[in-house]
Amino acid sequence: MKYVESPQEIFTEDAWIELSDGTRLHARIWRPVDSESTPVPGLLEYLPYRLDDWTAPRDNERHPYYAGHGYASVRVDIRGTGSSGGLFVDEYSEQEQADGLEVIAWIAAQPWCTGSLGMFGISWGGFNSLQMAGHAPEALKAIVTVCSTDDRYDNDVHYMGGAMLGIDMASWGGTMFAFNARPPRPEIVGEDWIVRWRERLEKTQAMTGQWLRHQERDDYWRQGSVCEDYSSIKAAVLAVGGWHDPYRDTVLRLLENLDAPVRGIIGPWSHQYPDRGYAPGPGIDFLGQTLAWWDKWLKGRDNGADQGPGLLAYLPEGDRPATYYDERRGAWLGLDGWPAHQVTGQQQALSQGSCSTPASEGLATVRSPQQTGADAGRFFPFGNATDLPPDQRSEDGRSTCIDFRALAEDTGILGNAKVRLRLSSDAPEANIIARLCDVAPDGASTLVTRGVLNLNKREGRDKTVPLPVGEFVEVDFALVAVGYVVPAGHTLRLALSSNYWPWIWPSAVEATLTIDLAASSLELPLFGGQGEPGAGLREAIEKARTNDGLVVGTGLGEPQQPPRLPVDYLSNEGVQVDEKYIATSQRSVHHDIETGVWTLDVDPGYGGSRKYPDGLVFTEFSRETYTIREGDPLSGQARSAWFIELSNAGWCARLETESVLGSTAEDYVLTNSISAWATVGDGDEELVARKQWKETIPRTST
Repeated sequence: MKYVESPQEIFTEDAWIELSDGTRLHARIWRPVDSESTPVPGLLEYLPYRLDDWTAPRDNERHPYYAGHGYASVRVDIRGTGSSGGLFVDEYSEQEQADGLEVIAWIAAQPWCTGSLGMFGISWGGFNSLQMAGHAPEALKAIVTVCSTDDRYDNDVHYMGGAMLGIDMASWGGTMFAFNARPPRPEIVGEDWIVRWRERLEKTQAMTGQWLRHQERDDYWRQGSVCEDYSSIKAAVLAVGGWHDPYRDTVLRLLENLDAPVRGIIGPWSHQYPDRGYAPGPGIDFLGQTLAWWDKWLKGRDNGADQGPGLLAYLPEGDRPATYYDERRGAWLGLDGWPAHQVTGQQQALSQGSCSTPASEGLATVRSPQQTGADAGRFFPFGNATDLPPDQRSEDGRSTCIDFRALAEDTGILGNAKVRLRLSSDAPEANIIARLCDVAPDGASTLVTRGVLNLNKREGRDKTVPLPVGEFVEVDFALVAVGYVVPAGHTLRLALSSNYWPWIWPSAVEATLTIDLAASSLELPLFGGQGEPGAGLREAIEKARTNDGLVVGTGLGEPQQPPRLPVDYLSNEGVQVDEKYIATSQRSVHHDIETGVWTLDVDPGYGGSRKYPDGLVFTEFSRETYTIREGDPLSGQARSAWFIELSNAGWCARLETESVLGSTAEDYVLTNSISAWATVGDGDEELVARKQWKETIPRTST
């Protein structure tokens, strides 16, 4: 990491943005000192996370850099979160977007702004950058969207292939339940902060129940999904993703469908900005790349940011399975766009491979144990030591596997593999999960990519159609896009399972699936090939690396940032926290042989205490546990528990939350609880709120 000083003197100020209904949003503004006399373009980051703590280090890597290079950079707490007024109701709501449009208009009208704006963000910030661009406000000229999605239903943390996500439907709901329960800062809103906090807590609710009430792709999910109308986006779009991030397909879809100016970058990264130093690397000078984007579209500079390859994609070399890679070996490719002419589909019938289970008359059986998926890894890898999937041999043993012949040459895969299956089921509901693995000569199995289909959604994500029991149906679905080079001598394995806990919530009944291997196939997106694995791979890589005569990747540069925010990470000794908030390790799997219960115990990685430069001490601990019993699909339970404490001179706020999701054959059962306390000065701790409620929501999609 290279730390650089700002080329311009900047100053920082807090401000209130008053909306048309009288609600005030808390904003922080970084801008050049001479912007009053010489207005500059504006940049907006719009988030529901308190700008004073959790995202403060990340904010201070970006906003001061942009301000130092001639932009006013504005960070705003969404309504009802952080220190902003009003009440938060749901993620990506129509109210959130309406407020965002008012914020854009407010910034554009300031005397220090030229009236031209850009918008940027990762994850939530990337989502609403796309959503604001979909409203096409006149002032919004360009966006940078990182690790985000254009499809709220089938490419977010709720559903995948029409199947309900167990791991993040529950944990993300629990996380945001805790985050949104944090108080406004007394230093910002004044002495009535407890009154404001109590009002927020009395009306808060976990969003998980809302998500469960919409199990099909309906208008709830269409709202805020820009894939519904790509033509609505007029701003220039720089879309960025990572091969270890679950949202990476969005980059390819935006390149394929947008009429507006668009470029894409996909690196080897996890769910992080590509310059923060989190694994896997290599990182790039992302701030420099985005600055060029802003200079082109907000200042009109002819700097070539709109020229060159439409897609910069890193093609990693195959590696041994590991839960952490410091850096991935590979090469940067420069492609004209997407779809890429260098990628050719190559289809193989499953009957061409060898099946791991007895196949009578070309028919293979798929019936997986409930604990299949224990080695799936984290849905959102952040670069932690245990995030990525370990060796898949245990998972492969719980699945029905088709191994194709060993590869004679290195084989590049770039894009979405597709699975077509002719199958029957002995139950009216079932899921099918496909994993593509790279198997080394010694048997080590590295997960390359995977995909899911709720078989009751085979005719569309907007409807539920039960399976005809005992009858064959034909289904097809895509695996998540990937870039990967399979080494010569290795074997590609397609592993099929009917369970994938806790990623996928199990169907209410255990189904046995029968696959017609001869009528089923796997299609691979081969990079550089002409329908044969390995054909021309190295030549195609070298040609793509020298797109337009330039060596692609060299111009991406070394990561650089302003000096980091001086945060002190404190010892947790003496912090009194119940053990239900403390995981035994980052990630562990326990099997109770007597009861048949499997437990996945996870520390999401947010925990610990830190002190910020303004004196705020922020402590948080969280624990996720997922349990299921062999042979019992109704035993699955997902639990998310949080402890958060914030304190500064003269005040302290503490809260504890717990969210638990389970199911019966007919319903999902969701319970949530919250307790919050406040202390002012030397006074006694005061109970601010205590709530517990239970929701029973009918299962409609299985």
